Amino acid sequence: MKKFQKYFSLIGGIALTLSLAACGPDESGGSSGQKASSNKDYDLLVWEDIEKSAGIKDIVAKFEEENDVTVKIVEKPYAKQIEDLRLDGPAGTGPDVLTMAGDQIGTAVTEGLIKELAVDDSTQSIYTEAALQSQLVDGKVYGLPKAVETTVLYYNKDLISEDKLPKTLDEWYEYSKQNTSGDKYGFLALFDQIYYAQSVMSGYGGYIFGKDGGAYNPEDIGLNSAGALEGAEYIQKFYKEGLFPAGIIGEQGINVLESLFTEGKAAAIISGPWNVEPFKKAGINYGVVKLPELSNGKNMSAFIGVKSYNVSTYSQNAELAEKLAVYLTNEENSKTRFELTQEVPAVQALADDPAVKESEVAKAVAEQSQFSELTPNIPEMNEVWTPVDAALQTIATGKAEPKDALEQAVETVKGQIEAKHSGN
Repeated sequence: MKKFQKYFSLIGGIALTLSLAACGPDESGGSSGQKASSNKDYDLLVWEDIEKSAGIKDIVAKFEEENDVTVKIVEKPYAKQIEDLRLDGPAGTGPDVLTMAGDQIGTAVTEGLIKELAVDDSTQSIYTEAALQSQLVDGKVYGLPKAVETTVLYYNKDLISEDKLPKTLDEWYEYSKQNTSGDKYGFLALFDQIYYAQSVMSGYGGYIFGKDGGAYNPEDIGLNSAGALEGAEYIQKFYKEGLFPAGIIGEQGINVLESLFTEGKAAAIISGPWNVEPFKKAGINYGVVKLPELSNGKNMSAFIGVKSYNVSTYSQNAELAEKLAVYLTNEENSKTRFELTQEVPAVQALADDPAVKESEVAKAVAEQSQFSELTPNIPEMNEVWTPVDAALQTIATGKAEPKDALEQAVETVKGQIEAKHSGN
């Protein structure tokens, strides 16, 4: 299918201890196939994402048998693993292999937390171009892609049929005005967070960092540009008119949003592939499609997230850890993991695999990726999330107008970049 080919060319072209003596960033790891000298009964510790270890359990068992080693798997929220590594790595209690988000790679490399991988061109070539690009810093490979994701639109088929599904955000706005009453809602999104709001702001021409010669320029911030402002003003009306409940604003907003959907109180929400299994378990008769178009004719954008397997610089068995990372992300095992977790694989050849083509969520991610962009993976991106989210929340609650809120947020981002990254 052309859409899948285009997708894979675009995105290609997202608490146990290990008592080993700490191995610092400049020390070499052990050799492949050798047991680490520790009092633990395993050779490698893998930090896998929450509720995703089932996708690699049998793969790891086969790796253990083939290499005569023992691997321990521990589940941790993947977005938080870098935080734990900062403490557990130097203490000698961290993982050998961990899972990270692509936008964290630059920071992890700057802090010396993950190792450069000695993978050859043939290994690199199996992944989609952009997925692998998310793992590169100065042309060096620091991880291997395990899955890609974008936000998509989930809708409740018992509340709205596919043939009547609105195609534009304007139509969803009108639908919500007609179908919002009491604790029932039409369309909902976490537009008080830049991760989701960017889909509207970017569609109108806003951007986070500009680019110079293909590289992000942290001095060029477009979150207070005319396009970003237009997008923020559009978002504002969903809150002003009571189409979004106050409960989906702030830290607990995501839990409220998902609960409203699983309880059949919201016809549609913006979320990601990570909710496929939870929504299935909740018994929701849902469908998944790309995000709608905007009033300017452009499709809503989204961040392309890349999840990866990375090797800790503190691993005492680094060569074996790298071998496992390559093994977990090869074509055969990527397909197996997709079938078990529905996380869309980052392997080019799987674009034409029937199991991927027939997946509703994979198709939606593929279509949405045509209009989406990689999450910036430079360290300066860390300074964007909190102040911009805070600004969007003041817009959502009516405490500030979009122009003032975004101007202040950009000043804060610039100040934090200057304070923390001016020496980079």
